[in-house]
Amino acid sequence: MSQRLQAVIFDWAGTTVDYGCFAPVAVFVHIFQRRGVSISIAQARAPMGLEKRDHIRAIAQTAEVTASWEAAQGKPWSEDDIDALYRDSVMVQKSSVMDYASLIPGTLEAVADCRQRGLKIGSTTGYSRIVMDALLPAAAARGYAPDALVVPDDVPAGRPAPYMIYSNLMQLEVHPLAAVVKVGDTLPDIAEGLNAGTWTVALTQTGNQLGLSEAEVKALSDSELADKLAPIEQQMRQAGAHEVIRSIAQLPQALDRIDARLQAGERPV
Repeated sequence: MSQRLQAVIFDWAGTTVDYGCFAPVAVFVHIFQRRGVSISIAQARAPMGLEKRDHIRAIAQTAEVTASWEAAQGKPWSEDDIDALYRDSVMVQKSSVMDYASLIPGTLEAVADCRQRGLKIGSTTGYSRIVMDALLPAAAARGYAPDALVVPDDVPAGRPAPYMIYSNLMQLEVHPLAAVVKVGDTLPDIAEGLNAGTWTVALTQTGNQLGLSEAEVKALSDSELADKLAPIEQQMRQAGAHEVIRSIAQLPQALDRIDARLQAGERPV
């Protein structure tokens, strides 16, 4: 078994692009509103990290949204309704992701560090292929182009299933799983990595869990920010993340620590 890291698998929104993970939230609020159902930002964010159809279903399954749907539509929601909401979301998401395609600070530097270490770069997402066909070139124009991208459309199931990671590693020709690090900002990201048998690094500040823009974060005092991040870090550690950091900018230090554990004979599972 290799005792050196070989690959890093990144999430997209909230990890490498879209500081605060705003693009999906705006879309979910919009598509439910079109059916006369108002959902809160918190309700829209709660299932983040899942494949988008699963995400929409998870929103609809909450007691408040189920009741609002029946009041607005005169009947319970069905899987046909979920499919229709998903189709609407894809069309809106294609333009929404372009509004939030800016790279999160530290992304280019962290990726360059990975390259310098000889690591291959993969990626997984909850977005569909149609949406990623718009986001991928926008990210490339800003300097970020992973070696592999796998979307839920490509595999039997999205997160928390491990299949997107497995597909990445086949494309990258990387093994064993203990030589791989998964990086993301949501609990399903952590579960995806753990289910695949990789190391997992969770981000607290730039993603969905905090849900603040870069400007909003900068407006906080150090103590205010620390108070907001503390419960998020605790939640991610309880979910099993091997490393919890604030943003991708701190990834090189996390990789150093994981690499040392790997060389000492420790394995992620």
